[in-house]
Amino acid sequence: MNIIKGIVIVGGGLAGLTAAIHLSKIGLKVILIEKNEYPKHKVCGEYISNEIVPYLNWLSLDISQLNPTQISKLDFSTADGELIQCNLPLGGFGVSRYALDDFLYRKAIQNGCEIIQDSVDDIVYKNDFFTISTLNNRTITAGIVIGAFGKRSNIDQKLKREFITKKSYWLAVKAHYSGEYSNELVGLHNFKGGYCGVSKVENDAVNICYLASYDSFKKYKSIEDFQNQVVVKNPYLKLIFDTSELLFDTPLTISQISFDAKNTVENHILMIGDTAGLIHPLCGNGMAMAIHSAKIVSELIEKLHKNEIKSRKQLEKRYIKEWNLNFKKRLRMGRFLTFILQKQKTSAFLMKIMIKFPKLLPIIIKRTHGKLIVVND
Repeated sequence: MNIIKGIVIVGGGLAGLTAAIHLSKIGLKVILIEKNEYPKHKVCGEYISNEIVPYLNWLSLDISQLNPTQISKLDFSTADGELIQCNLPLGGFGVSRYALDDFLYRKAIQNGCEIIQDSVDDIVYKNDFFTISTLNNRTITAGIVIGAFGKRSNIDQKLKREFITKKSYWLAVKAHYSGEYSNELVGLHNFKGGYCGVSKVENDAVNICYLASYDSFKKYKSIEDFQNQVVVKNPYLKLIFDTSELLFDTPLTISQISFDAKNTVENHILMIGDTAGLIHPLCGNGMAMAIHSAKIVSELIEKLHKNEIKSRKQLEKRYIKEWNLNFKKRLRMGRFLTFILQKQKTSAFLMKIMIKFPKLLPIIIKRTHGKLIVVND
C-alpha cells in the first residue's frame, strides 16, 4: 500500500493543526500548507466543550499553559429578554484562537511537521496520487490529502462543491472587549435576525461573537449601527455592550457562511473541521467538532498505514461512516434549533416550555454535543 507515502494537510486551523500533531505523533510524515502567519485572530466563538480534553491530553497538549477560563454555566435568552440559566452538562473552557492556533502550530513544528506558508491554488487527483499546486509556484505530490481549509475557500470552487453554488445568507462579527463578565459563564443571546455568544478567554478578555442574517444586516450602514439598532434590543446584550470597551481596532467579520450539508470526501480529499460540515454557533460545539474530526481521520490513516484498512475506497467509506456517526445528528439538530429560534412565535412558545421545565435545556445541549472522547493507545 503506497498511498500512505506523503500526507498533505491543506489549511492550518484547529482541525488541520490537530491532524498534523496526531499524525506526526504516530510517526507519519506530514506537510501542512497554511496561507496565514501565526498568531492570528479569527471569527470564532472561542468556547470549547470539555469532551475533547482526554484527546488533547493524549496529544501532550497542556492547554492550561494558555490560562483558559473554565466555563460551567449557560445563560440563554430570547430577543425580548426571556432568560433561562443552567449548568452545562460537560462544561468547557474559553481560549482565543489567537493563542490556541499558535500553541498548536508550535507543537506541530516540535513534532517535526513541515509547515509551508502559501496558498493552495489547485488539487488534482490522478493515478492514485494528488498534485497540489500553490500560488508561489510550489508543486507537491502526495498519496493522501486532508482538506482543512475552513468554511469557504477557492478550493471549494475548484472542486465545484454543491454548497458553494448556493447563496449564503449569514455573516459573523467578532471582537474582544474589556469588561466585567463571569469567567465561568457562556451567554447565548438572541436578537432579531441572529444570535450572539459571549464568554471570557485568557487575559481577562471578553469574546463577543454574533451571527446575523444578511437580510437583517443589509439595512444598516455599519456594524456599529446594526449593533445599536438591532443587537442591543436584547436587554442582556445591551448591558454587556454598555459596560464593555472594544479591545480590537475594529471588529472582525466573515460573510457567506453556509450551514448546508457538505460531502465529507470530495475528489478523494478527506474533509475535516468546518470544511466537512459547519454547526451553527448557537450550539457552541464547532471547535470541539473540528478537533474530534481530526482524531477520526488520523486514526483511520494509521489503520491504513498498518494495513488494517486495505484500500483508498475502504478508507473513504470508513471515514464517511465515522463522521456521520459522530456529527450528522448534531448538525441536523443545530439547523433545527436555529430555524425554530428565528421564528418569533415558535421561539416564544419554546421558551415558555423550557421555563416551566428547566431540565429540558441541558437535554437539548447534550443533543448538540458529544461524550468525552475515548482515546485507545
